Amino acid sequence: MLYKKILLAYDGSDAGQKALLECRELAEWNKAEMFLVAAMPSTMSFVGLEGGVYDIELEERERNKFDGVLKDGLQRLQALGFAATGEVVMGEAVDEITKYARKISADLIVVGHKHLGSWTARWWRGSISGALVEHAPCNVLCVIL
Repeated sequence: MLYKKILLAYDGSDAGQKALLECRELAEWNKAEMFLVAAMPSTMSFVGLEGGVYDIELEERERNKFDGVLKDGLQRLQALGFAATGEVVMGEAVDEITKYARKISADLIVVGHKHLGSWTARWWRGSISGALVEHAPCNVLCVIL
């Protein structure tokens, strides 16, 4: 299958960086457009159990962090001779990634995945890559670290 629009869900992790390299190779082979998206949790995710005070400074720090992650990914691709566009999206990761994939009519979503050590870690943390497979509007490639 030819992939003309490839979306990389990029978080800057080791698994994400490995996925970036795989994504680049696929894009090169298919002469595809590349897009990166960094999914930032919504500000409501930062509110403690005791309820809520909206913390604009915390949101700003998080936004800067995710802007840096995205910029890092775009620079890595540029250093490899690839142009890509990207965006930081805010909200639940799977929802935002699939929404962005629909927006750009992606043919493939690439995501890094690291096996979690125990069943309790998998249960507690969940899996973005697993949920993407269930909800994506297109094929999903999980690059295993």
